[in-house]
Amino acid sequence: MIDRGWRDISELQPIFQKKWTDFQDSLNRQHIILPDNSHVLTSIPTVFTFSDFIAQNAIRHPHLVAELMESGDLRRSYDATAYDNGLKSLSTDISDEAGLAKALRRFRNREMIRIAWRDIAEWADLSETMTELSSLAEACLNHAVCHLSGWLHPEIGTPVAADGTVQKLVVLGMGKLGAKELNFSSDIDLIFAYPQAGNTREGRKIVSNEQFFTHLCRKLITVISQPGTDGLVFRIDMNLRPYGENGPLIMNFDAMEDYYLRQGREWERYAWIKARAVAGDIDAGNQLLNSLKPFIYRRYLDYGVYDSLREMKLKISHENRRKGMSGNIKLGPGGIREIEFFGQIFQLIRGGVSPDLQDRSILNILKRLVSHHIISNDICHELTRAYHFLRKTEHRLQQVADQQTHQLPVEPFDMLRLSAGMGYSDPIRFQTDLSHYMNRVHHHFSSLLTHHHATDESADSNEDACRSIWLEHGDREASLHALDQIGFQNPQRVMDLLNNLRNSPSIRAMSAEGKKRLDRLMPLILDAASQADDPEQVLDRIINILRAIERRTSYLSLLIENPQALKQLVRLASASPLIVTFLSRYPVLLDELMDTRILYNPPRKQEMETEVQEKLKSIPSDELEYQIEQMCIFQQVNMFRVVAADVAGVLPLMRTSDHLTELAETIIDQVLALSWDYLVEKHGMPSCVISPDNGIGFVVVAYGKLGGIELGYSSDLDLVFLHAASPGNTVGGRSPVDNAQFYARLGQRIIHILTSRTRAGRLYETDMRLRPDGISGILVSHIDTFERYQLEKAWTWEHQALARARPVSGDLSLADRFETIRKQILSRIPDPVQLKKNVRNMRRQLLREHARSESLDFDLKNDRGGIIDIEFLVQYLVLLKSCDHPDLVQWTDNVRQLTTLIETGIIPEHQAFFLKEAYLTYRATVHRLSLQEKPAVVPADRFRRIRQNVIRLWNRYLGKGSA
Repeated sequence: MIDRGWRDISELQPIFQKKWTDFQDSLNRQHIILPDNSHVLTSIPTVFTFSDFIAQNAIRHPHLVAELMESGDLRRSYDATAYDNGLKSLSTDISDEAGLAKALRRFRNREMIRIAWRDIAEWADLSETMTELSSLAEACLNHAVCHLSGWLHPEIGTPVAADGTVQKLVVLGMGKLGAKELNFSSDIDLIFAYPQAGNTREGRKIVSNEQFFTHLCRKLITVISQPGTDGLVFRIDMNLRPYGENGPLIMNFDAMEDYYLRQGREWERYAWIKARAVAGDIDAGNQLLNSLKPFIYRRYLDYGVYDSLREMKLKISHENRRKGMSGNIKLGPGGIREIEFFGQIFQLIRGGVSPDLQDRSILNILKRLVSHHIISNDICHELTRAYHFLRKTEHRLQQVADQQTHQLPVEPFDMLRLSAGMGYSDPIRFQTDLSHYMNRVHHHFSSLLTHHHATDESADSNEDACRSIWLEHGDREASLHALDQIGFQNPQRVMDLLNNLRNSPSIRAMSAEGKKRLDRLMPLILDAASQADDPEQVLDRIINILRAIERRTSYLSLLIENPQALKQLVRLASASPLIVTFLSRYPVLLDELMDTRILYNPPRKQEMETEVQEKLKSIPSDELEYQIEQMCIFQQVNMFRVVAADVAGVLPLMRTSDHLTELAETIIDQVLALSWDYLVEKHGMPSCVISPDNGIGFVVVAYGKLGGIELGYSSDLDLVFLHAASPGNTVGGRSPVDNAQFYARLGQRIIHILTSRTRAGRLYETDMRLRPDGISGILVSHIDTFERYQLEKAWTWEHQALARARPVSGDLSLADRFETIRKQILSRIPDPVQLKKNVRNMRRQLLREHARSESLDFDLKNDRGGIIDIEFLVQYLVLLKSCDHPDLVQWTDNVRQLTTLIETGIIPEHQAFFLKEAYLTYRATVHRLSLQEKPAVVPADRFRRIRQNVIRLWNRYLGKGSA
């Protein structure tokens, strides 16, 4: 609990009294009267007590305090332009580098006094203090670059590229400056670059662009970092540049990209996470950062970085011990660096597939790690509180004398002052709280990247035996005996599987590092598989995944580093080969095995909507392929969670279909939104006859399994697109088009996104054949045209399909119009004889299309007495009786339609109940077979009685002699 009783500490009173007396004397000597500002005046004891830097500057330059009070700057936050505007007002009197350096130092001192004053007086929070310190550094760099460049142009010309475009310096801020987390007396880590090679022109002397920018950068470093009588602007550290302190001061973009492509190391990726263009040509700097993004963030889960990160972590730990860092709040155990490392390792591993982790702020990253279920809320809360506490302590240490220190004071009086500056009357209580925060940070830091070992001797023994078997350290007979001892029922088959894997082309093509990882992983897999019910089958399935991974060996590291993931892999591979197919096709899904809290708990629609929007938010709108890739990964991850929960018995059949349906709807919503935004920007806004003010005049209608909320793992999407365009052209955009053409292009783009193949696969197969006039009809129909077609031209089978149709995305008013048309069509008074004839003929045609030679098998979907017979019977009854019972058209799924047939008394309850149970039994069986990757076929006698009764009911209602 923080105590504000420090003002009663008598030992601190003399510090203030001496400074206050000297300050009053200085005011009197210079005849300065401070403005009557009670807020500022009452803060002076606090500020002078805890900052010698402010007090000494106030005593030397009392007019500066008076001006800060008069301007009101001490009591207000700055906006984004304040520092630039302040420096511009100084520019008119600057004529040389010495004058520039002096002006920047004075400006820096004024603003540092203001920032420290507001921080100590608690008028600014930590975020504002860090942001303003960073903005001050950026403004100083920018103005220095501007002046120095202008003075160099007459002398050695203007740098241009081969095509004549003018080249400008790019200043990249690294570390805390890049993250806008600068501390009070921080140095600034910089890297310099320029876009293209070339030569200068129009100067008294012509030089290469490299020479021009090297000269400029040296001058910039001198102006910013060379001390004068009034201090310096900022210390500059250039050691993060390519080749470090031995490398060139500046490189062009091509050379820099080549360096990182060929020689970039993991610690450099780590450093570039926080990189930001801070001065000079910001647009060009952002282009460079985009080009280096594939180096920083791999477009896959980069578990291959584990060993490098572990080396970095060990280096941090060794430095702590070697240099006696126990009292260092930045570099010591539990210090600020360990919090930053905690967040950044997850950014390196996952940032490529989770763009929202490509953030420079450590506090933002901790929150996002919670939203990704990577860390718990408690860990986030502990690290966040520790970060705030340590950064505030850091500022109090540095604000004393404007010195870059992170070491806790040794002298009791200095510790007393630091404790009081942190709000404690008792230094012991401050040190207790500080130790608590640092211990918690170090605990979480120490838990990272740890090797997990077996916990009992028998497990150790098994692992040793498995290692010997895989590495072929013993003879064949010994290996067969060992396999038998650890639980394999067919050791010979296991040996064959292992030999085939060793000799497979994909394994032979692995890098040396990949083979090393495989040698570490295979004993773990053998040991884990040996404990399954059918160990040979599980091993075979997992080996298929390893073959599919091929050279993406970072996924091997995932399984090595995470025993929980390997345990879940064995469990799921044992339950279903479909799991193996998913993982073989999309190895990125292996990451989902790490957290059972979400693996077996698939999210509902609202959660998915938030997740996919967050995933796409940070991707530029013009990177369509990357957007599609991210949606593919999102779809695969969420479908995998459903499969995992399904095979684990967590989800019943209906809930499984609900989840898969909601996933498809979420993706369709997002695809429509992306397509709409793109086309509106290009062609302008279309006008429509329905909801002209705020609707988009377009709706996606789902038929078939999506319409009936019965989607399966491999189901395609039966879709129909409708629009309500009014006559005329779009308004705005770069190239307006006819409204109807706009909607046609919208439909084309939706299909393109849904079906495009990317490196991450594709979203869905789509089937558009149920649109008016089928494959010969236009892709997107006007709602009026659709209505006329359904009334005048549609076949009975199209009305059957309409019974399972529902709007899933788009304009709500247009969706209501579709529902009205659907009810109108389905509720028309039919010709009973013709209706029965048409349904029977369509069923007969489907039987011919799926005709098979005499078989002892029963095709659950297509054969007589199967799923299609039930669906056709229900659709026939809906079309026959909806004119008298409107409730029949309310639902689109078979189960609720059957329930309504009971409620309306159209068929006896026992018949409807039987059909519903038969339908669910068939669907559940098909579902289980799909999980085993088997066709929907069972032995003919499996459901003989159910099948016969379905046929009997078919004949009762649709037979030739039926009523």
